[in-house]
Amino acid sequence: MRHYPKNSPQAAGRIVALALLADGHLCKRELDVLDQFDAHGQLGLTQGALHAVVHGFCEDLLATANGHWDAAFQLDARTLSQLLSDIDEPLLRRRVLGLCTAIVDADQHLADGESLVLLAAIKHWGLTDTVLQAPAHGLTT
Repeated sequence: MRHYPKNSPQAAGRIVALALLADGHLCKRELDVLDQFDAHGQLGLTQGALHAVVHGFCEDLLATANGHWDAAFQLDARTLSQLLSDIDEPLLRRRVLGLCTAIVDADQHLADGESLVLLAAIKHWGLTDTVLQAPAHGLTT
């Protein structure tokens, strides 16, 4: 996996990419949510830069899966924890989780991989109380 500085826009964008790909494919509705919520702006990236982070994440996943997309999204718990550890600023954590929640919600179906990513982020970042108190998509502040 590429290394990004802690709390950088790219590190945050990679977590968003993780949510986009957690069900094994990109859905147009999920991509539309990126635009609707101005995800790139919220993360401090240009739209092209966010697309580059997503593309780079896809490349990294394929490289670790020996070129087989079916196995590409089988992130082990250690790697997932390392990616989540790149974000330790509380406001950025809430913003990223809000974007991820909106993306996962876009197709009205919660896949196992999406659930795993959201639950891991909530647990790793200690945001259980925030999630329980927030209205839908209200985490992007």
